[in-house]
Amino acid sequence: MSDIYETNINDEVIETPVEESENEDSIYHYSYRKAQQEQQEQEETFPERTIYSPLPDPEELSEKKQKRESFLKKLARVAAYGLVFGLVAGAAFNGVSYGMRKAGFSSGGATQLAQTPSVKPSGGAAGDLTTVAESVLPSIVSISGIYQTTSNSFFFGETTQETEGSGSGIIIGKDKKYIYVATNNHVVESSKSLGVGFCDETNATAEIKGTDRDADLAVVQVPLSEVSDKTLAAIKIISLGDSDALKVGEQAIAIGNALGYGQSVTGGYISAVNREVELTDKTMTLIQTDAAINPGNSGGALLNSSGQLIGINTVKFSAAEVEGMGYAIPINTAYPIIKNLINEETIPESKQAYMGITGTDITQEMAAAYDMPKGIYIREIMSGSPAQKCGMEAGDVLVEFDGKAINNMESLQAMLSKKKAGTKAKVKVKRQTQTGEYKDKTLNITLGAKSQAMSR
Repeated sequence: MSDIYETNINDEVIETPVEESENEDSIYHYSYRKAQQEQQEQEETFPERTIYSPLPDPEELSEKKQKRESFLKKLARVAAYGLVFGLVAGAAFNGVSYGMRKAGFSSGGATQLAQTPSVKPSGGAAGDLTTVAESVLPSIVSISGIYQTTSNSFFFGETTQETEGSGSGIIIGKDKKYIYVATNNHVVESSKSLGVGFCDETNATAEIKGTDRDADLAVVQVPLSEVSDKTLAAIKIISLGDSDALKVGEQAIAIGNALGYGQSVTGGYISAVNREVELTDKTMTLIQTDAAINPGNSGGALLNSSGQLIGINTVKFSAAEVEGMGYAIPINTAYPIIKNLINEETIPESKQAYMGITGTDITQEMAAAYDMPKGIYIREIMSGSPAQKCGMEAGDVLVEFDGKAINNMESLQAMLSKKKAGTKAKVKVKRQTQTGEYKDKTLNITLGAKSQAMSR
């Protein structure tokens, strides 16, 4: 039997079969938004051209290396992600200490920030779900969006499709201009437009302030100009708990926009802490709970019995033989990243950096099958680009940028979006030798301006 894994973003469940193997563990992964119609498997095709590094005679290679050569030739014709610029919504994951932060933002106290209260909430005993729900619901919002996806096929060329999805968010802060809502990156990723629904059933348009794909976190901002005084009086900023102090067996309460029907409350217990969960593109250390987390709950709150935020719901495990395995990002991990996203300087698109490469992701499975490094296979380099000037070559595998590991084009784009043109950085590539082996090579790059690349 095939296990089914799913994430919690929209009002319908996408079920994705994952083949089981005697030698492989089960893998958790995302299945984002429900498409309006099923998409057929499609393959992008480019005119035949040789843009990869020459390889040794196949007869001198091992079976794996022969497979790799065939694979590299296919890479020269498959779809790439286009020239690497930067996406305004992206943000690089910062390796910082994730201790609890109680201080306000660096804006001199102008921003109200979710904090750990010095006393527990009053008005009812801890563990009373009714009291917790009444206290916390004003801090929870629904997030709805229109998402744009592009696909290519041999017969129909490039097609663009719009889909709808929904998720949840948590009011994490406020200043003189915006209300800040914390959610998952996969709730807002590829969004064309976003809307937020408050506890009084009013709605407002929203925009992405910042995202961290590696941590699956994002901040959405809502202009105060779009929120009435009545709504401002009804909503409130969440109170933080301490996820480091959690113990297995404690009560857990999940609140979110399940199935897109509006806010709902479910109760359960902390099943495990510091649980390593392997997703399709990363491994995360999460809180496990049996409180029901359903599609649409992504980005919603996991609370302790005092109504304090201890986690941000992100993913669930679903299979015919499994019940009650949901996961949340610990708030002690999430909070510093969210704080950083709110404080980050937004670089105008015209001043964002670009590198000037066309590349294809080399996943873990592809790397193992073709005896290649995991990273970005560089298919083509723009003439006169920063990548060409620093000595990068087609056929290199980009594995590190500015001291951080690179697994895919999307994470590289996110990093570049936070760099200004003219920034100097180090990049590490793995370059294939004539014997078929890959050797590390570190290059110094001066990033160009995205506006210059777009004008070509």
